[in-house]
Amino acid sequence: MLYADPRVWGPDPLSRHDTIEQTDRMVDNWCAAWRRDGLGMWTAYGADNTFVGIGGCFVRYGVAWNLGFRLLPGFWGQGYAQEISAAATTAARVLRADLPMTAYLLEGNERSRRVVERTGLRLAWRGADAGNPDASAVRLLYSDRQLSQEAVTALTER
Repeated sequence: MLYADPRVWGPDPLSRHDTIEQTDRMVDNWCAAWRRDGLGMWTAYGADNTFVGIGGCFVRYGVAWNLGFRLLPGFWGQGYAQEISAAATTAARVLRADLPMTAYLLEGNERSRRVVERTGLRLAWRGADAGNPDASAVRLLYSDRQLSQEAVTALTER
């Protein structure tokens, strides 16, 4: 439901899931991240045990933590993304403080931009969105520190 909902994917429609197999692969990747990194994506629930969405972080391409979150539209603007981001950042620093915390989003995704900026990340790179058939799509890379050129390349050219 979350990954197939077009409202959730308005800023990034190419990431919307059209098949259950896409979601299965994503969950398999999340499980692998937990085994490999000791951290990954969490499921988030409200006080009444209602599913809110997902969020957390994992090591991307061996060069940085990647922060991410997706919430059902009814829970936008209620602080869940900020809470998830703060918890993920804290947990990542305990495990691998040597790695930068990054977030990767499309320009125009203002909700996500505000969350990552409040988490302490700053714009580190802006450029073409590799692999996006929309030639006008602009990808933003945020980080909590200066990134090496190797890290920027790994995070933006795939």
